[in-house]
Amino acid sequence: MFNNKIKQTNPIAISNIIGQGSHLEGNIQTTGNLRIEGKVTGGIKAKAKVVLSHTAQIEGNIVAQNAEIGGEVKGSIEVIELLVLKSTAMVWGDIVTSKLVFEEGACFDGKCKMGKEHKPPPLAASTKAPLSSKTGESIKNHPEKLKSSNPSNPFIK
Repeated sequence: MFNNKIKQTNPIAISNIIGQGSHLEGNIQTTGNLRIEGKVTGGIKAKAKVVLSHTAQIEGNIVAQNAEIGGEVKGSIEVIELLVLKSTAMVWGDIVTSKLVFEEGACFDGKCKMGKEHKPPPLAASTKAPLSSKTGESIKNHPEKLKSSNPSNPFIK
């Protein structure tokens, strides 16, 4: 009549919250979702989604499946799938992700690598001269193409 079996909880469904006004020092590792509204000094590893509210402050690296950043991060962010930088986000560090959504107003200071494979470009490709946008010819062969018709702003033609 009664089922005495213990129900298994799905580790992805488990949510962890560090509330506003809290300060945690140390590394966090979780298989479930994580929401941070306070301050964390240390690294964060999550096999699910990490959400930082606009009041969150992180001093450490973040590694997650997905992430939504609304607060301040001083450290690198590595996201396997989708990273969303909300309009209130401030990130000082490098980003590696497959997909990035960057809302208007978000601040970011660092390097960003995107795509499924995060390999540096081959050395030979970076040593080539830039190409003219119209003809595909090397600009070093035609230096006159670098001159601007607007003397106050040399970058506007």
